[in-house]
Amino acid sequence: MSILDKCYNFHDARKAMAMGYYPYFREISSEQDTEVICNGQKMLMMGSNSYLGLTTHPRVKEAAIKAIEKYGSGCAGSRFLNGTLDIHLQLEADLAELVGKESALAYPTGYQANVGCISAMIGKHDYVITDKFDHASIIDGCWLAEGIMLRYNHNDMKALERALHKIEGKNSMIVVDGVFSMEGDVANLPEIAQLAKKYGSNIMVDEAHSLGVFGVNGAGVATHFNLTKETDFIMGTFSKSLASVGGFIAADETLIHYLKHKSRALIFSASLPPASTASVIEAIKIMKEEPERIAQLWENTNYMLAEFKAMGYNTGDSCTPVIPLHVGDMMSAFQMWKRLGEEGVFINPVVPPAVPPNSCLIRTSFMATHTRAQLDLALDKFRLIGKELNII
Repeated sequence: MSILDKCYNFHDARKAMAMGYYPYFREISSEQDTEVICNGQKMLMMGSNSYLGLTTHPRVKEAAIKAIEKYGSGCAGSRFLNGTLDIHLQLEADLAELVGKESALAYPTGYQANVGCISAMIGKHDYVITDKFDHASIIDGCWLAEGIMLRYNHNDMKALERALHKIEGKNSMIVVDGVFSMEGDVANLPEIAQLAKKYGSNIMVDEAHSLGVFGVNGAGVATHFNLTKETDFIMGTFSKSLASVGGFIAADETLIHYLKHKSRALIFSASLPPASTASVIEAIKIMKEEPERIAQLWENTNYMLAEFKAMGYNTGDSCTPVIPLHVGDMMSAFQMWKRLGEEGVFINPVVPPAVPPNSCLIRTSFMATHTRAQLDLALDKFRLIGKELNII
């Protein structure tokens, strides 16, 4: 036996490829906009996380270009040593101000921000409590931590309280997505905060899919619920509304100071490239200066939610720009993906292990820059294919 045997015995993806039902690693040869060129075909993009449509904004692109001209293409080291630029510090100050915290710390990816914070904060005898639908980066951070992870049923506050009651008197932190990335629903942060106060637990909120969507200036669900002070750590990413790549943790200065010196994901990774850093700084400015983008995002979201429901689609508890269409079995999800692709609509099928068996869905997500004509054209295709496959 060899550790390589599992690679040679892994056939699932190749079988899907042979059947024409392989929806991953699709080649896009254009900007990430409301329309893209995918495998040489022009398609309506209904599966992007660029909620505010800033990836193609001229100011964002120009900021990246100027940063490369001034700083070069990379930092050639970690933040801990030679990789801290003045624009990194500017970005962190802007992020802290945006979400209402004293300080912030930027990571090369959102994944590393979650892994780096959780693994640094949860010690050997500590507990970390997560929603069962939390993002994989949260779960991986818990696995890397030395403490004990407890999981509660999705958005089930009674289950959360049972977990907290079980470990009452122990050090613990509740880690939760602000907006759940597949279901499109929102964490019950008001009740989470009440339970955390009752049982003496701390709170960390992953704002990856809520930055640019909720709160004043797009600051996220902690701001939306007026619970910034009660939230000890606010995590966010740059790869959705902020049009780049990377992530951050915001918190009180003392907590960020600790992470700077204890977070292995930060210390042992090269720092965020200059172009990415500058583009996020500019995206934050635009998000504040153009609040109409967030308003338009919600107009598009509410329109699509209403239309999908009117057609007969099951959108679950979604109330955000992430709108799942629950289709049930895996083959229905793959068939719908394939047919929509043939009709020129780019969407993402979600199957196990990302969701439970027979709970497969089509993940759609919408942008402020989608026009009504584009949305209506997509709806025509969803209506056609939904009826063709007996999903609606």
